[in-house]
Amino acid sequence: MKLLILLSILLLLVTLVFAASSPSVIIVGAGMSGISAAKRLHDNNIKDFIILEATNRIAGRIHKTEFGGRTVEKGANWLHGVGGPQKNPMYEIAKKIKLKSYYSDFSNMSFNTYNEEGKLFSKKEVDGALDMAESNEEFGTKLAEKYSADTKVDNDMSLLALERLNRKEPKTALERMIDFYSFDGEQAEAPRVTSLKHIFPRPEFELFGDGEYFVADSRGFESIVHVLAKSFLTYTNDTITDPRVMFKQVVTEVDYSKKGEVTVKTEDGKVYQAKKVILSPSIGVLQSDLIKFKPELPMWKRIAIDEFSIGIYTKIFLQFPKTFWPTGKGTEFFFYAHPRRGYYAIWQQLEAEYPGSNILFVTVTDDESKRVEQQPDEDTKAEAMEVLRKIFGKDIPNPTQIMIPRWYSDRLYRGTFTNWPAGYTIQKHNNLRAPVGSVYFTGEHTHPELYGYADGAYYAGVNTAKDVINCLKRKMCKTSYNNHI
Repeated sequence: MKLLILLSILLLLVTLVFAASSPSVIIVGAGMSGISAAKRLHDNNIKDFIILEATNRIAGRIHKTEFGGRTVEKGANWLHGVGGPQKNPMYEIAKKIKLKSYYSDFSNMSFNTYNEEGKLFSKKEVDGALDMAESNEEFGTKLAEKYSADTKVDNDMSLLALERLNRKEPKTALERMIDFYSFDGEQAEAPRVTSLKHIFPRPEFELFGDGEYFVADSRGFESIVHVLAKSFLTYTNDTITDPRVMFKQVVTEVDYSKKGEVTVKTEDGKVYQAKKVILSPSIGVLQSDLIKFKPELPMWKRIAIDEFSIGIYTKIFLQFPKTFWPTGKGTEFFFYAHPRRGYYAIWQQLEAEYPGSNILFVTVTDDESKRVEQQPDEDTKAEAMEVLRKIFGKDIPNPTQIMIPRWYSDRLYRGTFTNWPAGYTIQKHNNLRAPVGSVYFTGEHTHPELYGYADGAYYAGVNTAKDVINCLKRKMCKTSYNNHI
């Protein structure tokens, strides 16, 4: 019996060493998509893969950090979609491991909204702006469903065009702030960019329900990714020790010039070869010049990559020596309506999630995110404090800490999550997720409905791995996608 156990262990070690030296599949990136793809390969007895991760951790844009004595999320923060016709895999894992999260009741929140001088808008004024946003969403949903039903023509328009068509284009600072909350706060880009047809009805809520839960757990949102990883990778004391996962490997070249073989080169001079490669970096990275392809990707693929959109969603965390803002039911959010769209607009206090922490965060997106990333933290702190002092008075204390994620500036991400731009056709998206030779593409941006979400990243990895498995095991190698799946 002992001999059998020893032989089994030896066989496993040989398999792992062989995988690291001569794998069937190389997976670039250990985010949600990369890990879910690797798990699907493993579950189908393709265990000779390696994962090349550019950083020293897994989970990608799902990233916890310590701030003010608490664990906060630099990236993904909400478990989206609960209570619908299908089960959200992220929520199911979170429930299984008892991940601490808090229900965000957006439908019954108090829209305490302040003008440029820091004065509260009246309830009547706020309700009028909310009615406008609701009218646009209802009209947009009907129009999107009509467009989607017409399969002969790939009709689309921007959300801004929808608002104009509905004769309800936001004009005042308050209307634009509510519009920013409704659209930029979800897509991380303005309505002039965003597709009508691929936003309404919101697929995440249609599939999984409209419940949203804010994760505030010391293990972090990323513990969901670790649950998946632990089911097939070797861990020692909660640290990945599996030789198939290689950290600090920044891929700079993918050579697919030889049929049936792909060569991957890294920044530190290492060279890896495999039959297939699965690329899971963000589309922001693919749009940059970090990874060179040999030969250059075909024009149809480059167009599909470069015309898709990745937004920037920045949560600026501030900790104070004391709480000076309202707390309790209905006070979790407050808003600031500045003439400049999205200027320190969405504020959230975290006393329910982190009692006694005295932490606020403010969300900025898109061009404001880029601007904030490029300036010193002290300048950002001064701007944020000018807004808070208009609202709560000149005597409020300065923050003791500030933390600003810089997703756009980071060459390994170049953004936070994707957004479907107006006029981007279904065929182009099919091209976006289609393989080129033995190079396969995955990531949240490749999912046709759930792009931009962690569950979309999960399903994208699974789907791409299925294609690789079919090609390796059954010689059923997909070369294109002709249907919207």
